[in-house]
Amino acid sequence: MFTPIRIGSRGSQLALWQANHVLEALRATGHSAEIEVIRTTGDRMQSSDFVPPPEIDGKGIFIKEIEEALAEGRIDLAVHSLKDLPTRLSPRFTLTAIPKRADARDVWVCEPYWALHTLPLGGSIGTTSPRRKAQLLSLRPDVAFVDVRGNIDTRLRKLAAGECDALVLAAAGLDRLGRTEWVHQRFSPEELCPAPGQGALAIETRSGSHPIDEARDLFVAQAIAGLDHSETRFCVEVERIVLDALGGGCSLPVGVHCLPAFEGWRVFAQVIAPDGESMVAIDTEAPASIESESLGQRIADDLKSRGALELLTPSVI
Repeated sequence: MFTPIRIGSRGSQLALWQANHVLEALRATGHSAEIEVIRTTGDRMQSSDFVPPPEIDGKGIFIKEIEEALAEGRIDLAVHSLKDLPTRLSPRFTLTAIPKRADARDVWVCEPYWALHTLPLGGSIGTTSPRRKAQLLSLRPDVAFVDVRGNIDTRLRKLAAGECDALVLAAAGLDRLGRTEWVHQRFSPEELCPAPGQGALAIETRSGSHPIDEARDLFVAQAIAGLDHSETRFCVEVERIVLDALGGGCSLPVGVHCLPAFEGWRVFAQVIAPDGESMVAIDTEAPASIESESLGQRIADDLKSRGALELLTPSVI
């Protein structure tokens, strides 16, 4: 009989909600499980005044220590926000399950002004995301930005304290924490195309080629296999293939969102110059029979043929 399945998680309120969501799903199928909280580089950055230099890619800073614990066998699986993961994992790890995705959209959080178009001229929006900044500038070139970091509660407190006029956040986090009273507008993918993988969770385990205990690793993989949602996995694979083809970093102003459509799939994609003045946008459909790799590569090739890489160059030099 195996000891409880050890779930590695960051310690933020949202991360613990996600880990507990997986824990309860495991317990519902008769498995014993427990959570081990691991403090990451990203958490240390958020709890200090340190601002990472541009060359530090945000993908990785929230998972490094968790993956080390997984590789060493101190935990059996890790629960992540999928958009925090790099597009290419170390061969030591695999995404064994991707549960059904929550709302992938971005939301507008602002009490006096209930939509972006009602924000006064020159109003300030709290966000550190290059994607959101570029997308918002394409809609409202007059707005200013304030770097507001930290977890959801920290950002909401900073908004209430008047550090900015509004926030743009991921819908999934507010929905999961029951903070929807703050949400006044949910942006369509045509307006603010979400980050690849946004709203999805990733359950990461050791790969079969790098086991700690083959029997235990197989047991864990079988225990969480039922949490995998094939439709969500297809969609996020498409999104991550596009991002990888364009450079793979979270500092890129790239949005990609795939979702089921009538008898197939629909994909939105946006690549925007950092100043918001130029954009390459795609809204296309594909048949249900297409493979995720083929669809993702097709979207990436289309974006490149329209000049997407030229728009990205200023953000990566």
